[in-house]
Amino acid sequence: MTALIQNRKVFFNYEVLEKIEAGIELVGTEVKSLRAGQGALDGTHITIRGGEAYLIGMDIPAYQPKNTSADYNPKRNRRLLLTKKELAELSGKESARGLTLVPISVYNKGRNLKVEIAIVRGKKKFDKRETTKKRETEREMRRTLKGE
Repeated sequence: MTALIQNRKVFFNYEVLEKIEAGIELVGTEVKSLRAGQGALDGTHITIRGGEAYLIGMDIPAYQPKNTSADYNPKRNRRLLLTKKELAELSGKESARGLTLVPISVYNKGRNLKVEIAIVRGKKKFDKRETTKKRETEREMRRTLKGE
């Protein structure tokens, strides 16, 4: 299980409540591009429409730009592969007040590519300050232990 792309801002901007694994529907060149480490999850979110989940805003550049078709859209909406039970659970959680669905990472699982989805609640400014303060104190503790 090798992480190919990660969205590190999720843990700073949101409080992660639950994580779910989902498959992703891709074109062959997109798979090659992701395995090469190209792509970005910044500003990406998940929407459930018509009984299907879609990954919106994920940028996957062309693997070979000169060899790609002219109508290729790197920011197209990509369908997530989930069971009906998981979709029903996610749509219920998404409709709850203040909860959002956000991808955390894209990774290999065997020969398949998977997306790790998080059900999150947005942090307030003081929560973000608290997170930064906690991170700084942990860093200082590691420095002092390393120096001894």
